[in-house]
Amino acid sequence: MATATGNEQNIANLDMPTKRRSLWADAWYRLFRNKGAVVGMVVIAIFLLIAIFASVIFPPTVNGVKNPHAPLTINDGKGFLPPAWIAEGPNGQKSDPSFILGTDTLGRDVLSRVLYGARVSMVVGFVPTIIMLVVGLVIGLYSGYQGGWVDNVLMRLTDIIWAFPDLLFFIIVMIALRDTPLGQAFNGLLMLFGALALVNWVGEARVVRGQVLSLKEKEFVEAARCIGATDTRIMFKHILPNSLGPVIIMSAMMVPGMIITEAILGFLGLGLIPAQDPNSFFITSWGALMLEGQTALNAQPWLLLGAATCVALVVLSFNFLGDGLRDAFDPRLQGTQ
Repeated sequence: MATATGNEQNIANLDMPTKRRSLWADAWYRLFRNKGAVVGMVVIAIFLLIAIFASVIFPPTVNGVKNPHAPLTINDGKGFLPPAWIAEGPNGQKSDPSFILGTDTLGRDVLSRVLYGARVSMVVGFVPTIIMLVVGLVIGLYSGYQGGWVDNVLMRLTDIIWAFPDLLFFIIVMIALRDTPLGQAFNGLLMLFGALALVNWVGEARVVRGQVLSLKEKEFVEAARCIGATDTRIMFKHILPNSLGPVIIMSAMMVPGMIITEAILGFLGLGLIPAQDPNSFFITSWGALMLEGQTALNAQPWLLLGAATCVALVVLSFNFLGDGLRDAFDPRLQGTQ
C-alpha cells in the first residue's frame, strides 16, 4: 500500500509544472557562478570607475591652486623621484610619500598619469568594438540571409580585408594622416577608432553569417515567413536574437585586442597625441607612458611598470570574462550544473 502511494506521489510530481529559466537568465546564472568571470568583471568595473573619476581623484586645481599631483603639473626639482616605499633613487633622489609611484623626468606624478591613462584604454577598448559589432552584425546578417551573389560579393570583400596585415595598416594610417585635421581630432583618437574598426569587423561578420546560415532554415523562421513577416523583421526579430551568444563572446574577446593594439601604437609614438590642456579628458595613454618609461627605465622604472601592469590586468580580466561568457553560452553545458 505504501509503495502504491509512493508511485502515485511520483506520478503527481511529474504532472506538476516546473519553472525553468530562460536562455538568457540561465546564461547569466552560469556567468555569475564562474569565479574568474566575476573577478574579471570587478576589475573591469574598478578601471571604468577610475577612468570616469580620474579628474575627481586628481583634479587640475585644488582651492584655485595648481594641484602638484595633477598629471600635467611640472614640479621643479622633483624629477625622477622614486616610489614612496624606496628611500633613495638610483641617482640619490629622496622619495616623497605624497608621490606614491614617484615622478617622471619633468617631475609629474606617475600615479595620476597612470590613472588618467585608463581613460584612453577603456574608450579605445569599447568604442571600436561597438563600431565593429554594428558593422559585422549588419553585413554578416544580410550576407547569410540573402545568400547567392550577395553572399559571394560580401564574403570576398571580407576575405580581402581579412588578408591585410592590420597592424601595418594602423601604422600606415596613423603616419599618413596624423598631421591632418582628422588626425588631430580628439587628440588623434577619432582616426584611431576608424583605423581599428575598419579592418577588424570581418571576424564578427563571419561569425554572424555562420549563425544565420544555421538558423534561417529552422522551423520558427519558416513559420514567420508563413504568417507574412518581412525579411527585415525575420532577420532582426527572429534570427538576430538567437545569434547573439557567440557574438557577445567574440566581442568580449576583441576588447583586450583593441587595448593591446593602442598600447603598441602608443609605444611606437603613433597613438594619442599628448594633451597640453590640464582640463582635457584625454591626457595620456598607457602606451605613451610605456614609451616614456622605456626611455627612463633605470631612473624611473615605475613609469613603465605601472602602465604595463594596468594593461596586463585589464587584458587578463577581459579574457576571464570572455571565458566565462563562452562557458555560459555553450549549449553543451546545459543541464550539467
